[in-house]
Amino acid sequence: MPALAATLAAALSGCVSDDSANMNLNYIRDWTMRIDGVTLDAPEILAFLRSYLNDPRGIREAGVSEPFLWQISGRQRYVVCVRFDARDSLGRYPGAQANAALFLEGRVDRLLPDGPEICAKAAYAAFPELEKLTR
Repeated sequence: MPALAATLAAALSGCVSDDSANMNLNYIRDWTMRIDGVTLDAPEILAFLRSYLNDPRGIREAGVSEPFLWQISGRQRYVVCVRFDARDSLGRYPGAQANAALFLEGRVDRLLPDGPEICAKAAYAAFPELEKLTR
């Protein structure tokens, strides 16, 4: 487990704590990690969100955390916290919210919106690719 923590820290160095006033976060371009034989990567999250969001255009304040293990329903799952401000059905921006992307065998299985418990201590790096999504 210490080796995993060191690998994650090295791969995603530069992340800063969750400070909504500081949106000048560092970004780890095209991050891909192989953990326990499973690949976790940013393009998988982007593909999932493109189909998940009603309107993926115009996303603001996008940030992504490093992957970490979390116990969900008695099972260890890799989770990546994704914070962003997307337009609601009326075209308004309600403010950035944290969401927990749950991975299963290297794929995003589901997104838990408003994941405050899971993502409470997440450190975010800027995620500009999410802000560039189109339909």
